[in-house]
Amino acid sequence: MVQRLPSLSWLRAFEAAARHLSFTHAAEELFLTQAAISKQVKLLEQFLREPLFERKPRSLVLTKVGAAYLPKVQDSFERLRAGTQEVFGNRRRELLTLRAPVGFSVNWIAPRLAHYLEQANGPPFRIISTVWNEDFDKERFDLDIRYGTGNWAGFRADRLSWETVSPVCAPQMAARLTDANDLAAERLLHVMGYQDGWATWLAAAGGLRVDAGAGLHFDNSLMAFAVAAQGQGVALGRSSMVGAELASGRLVQPFSKVITIDEAFYLLSPSSGGEHPDAAPVRDWLVAEAALVAALAQI
Repeated sequence: MVQRLPSLSWLRAFEAAARHLSFTHAAEELFLTQAAISKQVKLLEQFLREPLFERKPRSLVLTKVGAAYLPKVQDSFERLRAGTQEVFGNRRRELLTLRAPVGFSVNWIAPRLAHYLEQANGPPFRIISTVWNEDFDKERFDLDIRYGTGNWAGFRADRLSWETVSPVCAPQMAARLTDANDLAAERLLHVMGYQDGWATWLAAAGGLRVDAGAGLHFDNSLMAFAVAAQGQGVALGRSSMVGAELASGRLVQPFSKVITIDEAFYLLSPSSGGEHPDAAPVRDWLVAEAALVAALAQI
């Protein structure tokens, strides 16, 4: 059996009157007459079969029942307000905000923006770059790109990359690298935050005499690639990140050994709550670009 609930207008009148302890001030706040507020509160009391106020000649005093009921009503209003803001809030009228790792933004998204900008109906959006996989903030972001295995509770995850890794270095260094163990004499350049790194590739390539943890560590791929291009070390290039560097000739792959890893970049969107109206076209574009890359690589 469905339980009846008191009228929302009765509850609004009660909450305002209880907060001000005045029907007059409640009426001013809600743009009603004092008589209307008084009547709505009376109807609520009749519905609840309990008095909520002691009516004094010049003031109102909450009864014990009224004082106990007030925080419950206020909490319900706050939950309703927050839920309404989440689904229909002001952010839905703002530009969609996509957060992405800085290296992925520069090396993967930027080269593909031309395809998006050519679309007549592609809505504008903003990209915020980040380094670490910080918690998703619904008040600041609408879509998020993260690196991992695709398991994020509470999110829809669309895969954007299928990763392979292989060492990359400046062209002048490549001639002296013929075997994985030659890397023992070189400076390894690491990018923090990845599960599969130098240890994974060296184990697959037979580089048993190389200290997989030695070298320099950076918090983003852009820095590692820049240092490698200057001939100051050898970086481990992920296929989604290093394409432009290889195409330009700034970096080369000195070894034929390329290994496939499980980690990848994913586009995340919250699975609950309202979605920004421009989320679908931006997501469709990113997923389509990822599918094109996969098709060209015959994944």
